[in-house]
Amino acid sequence: MDWPALMRAGLQGLKLAPDQFWALSPAELQLMLGAGSGRAPLLRDGLEALMNAYPDAGKDTTDE
Repeated sequence: MDWPALMRAGLQGLKLAPDQFWALSPAELQLMLGAGSGRAPLLRDGLEALMNAYPDAGKDTTDE
């Protein structure tokens, strides 16, 4: 965890007082900083689920 960067973002960027910064939960700070507003990346289990749902079976993948 990069605390100096988080503190700069909270204290300087968001203009929070130190007691306000330290009273925030990590989720609240993340929301205020705009992090997590996009979709989460596809992880291995998600990729495997897609591969099982949509297999490439029957597709010729040999080089000619």
